[in-house]
Amino acid sequence: MQSGDGTLRILHEISFTVEEGEVVAIVGASGSGKSTLLGLLAGLDLPSEGSVRLAGHDLAVLGEDDRAALRGRLLGFVFQSFHLLPALTALENAMLPLELLGIPDARSTAEAMLARVGLSSRLGHYPKHLSGGEQQRVALARAFAVRPKLLLADEPTGNLDAATGEQIIDLMFEMNREAGTTLMLVTHDEALARRCGRVLRLAGGRLV
Repeated sequence: MQSGDGTLRILHEISFTVEEGEVVAIVGASGSGKSTLLGLLAGLDLPSEGSVRLAGHDLAVLGEDDRAALRGRLLGFVFQSFHLLPALTALENAMLPLELLGIPDARSTAEAMLARVGLSSRLGHYPKHLSGGEQQRVALARAFAVRPKLLLADEPTGNLDAATGEQIIDLMFEMNREAGTTLMLVTHDEALARRCGRVLRLAGGRLV
């Protein structure tokens, strides 16, 4: 929405708290601000006013490097378009965040996570040789490998057929319960939203 001073305002007067272990859906029509909100929660964007606190840290007062370090320690991400690195194998994609954090035994941890998502036989395959469902399973393994406090998922089934998407969501919820991770899920799928413990509904950049 264009304000009187010509500034484009996407979100307005948004205020909420998510407790540890909650599973929350963010729903709304296209253009309602769902993905923008997710970017703010991750510290990928900063609000023009107000604050976003992640595990007690005010993201607005941290520099870009500090926000990136905080994301590496606390967050896992699952995206609609998978965001796997094409030049890396499934195993190397899953190992990458572990290696960036300097976690020992990155390989064995990544192998265990890929086994958890049913891809033990695909460790050496590159993304272009994996189906969409397999790519999203690699993304889930990568996200949970670092034992995140918060998992942010942006339309995780948007590029998958209905049957495959259902399998991926079931797997994500199972892994989330096992890890006790807080989950925030952006979706336009009302049936999926009803499976979450709480729903935040956006319309015109506002919570309704």
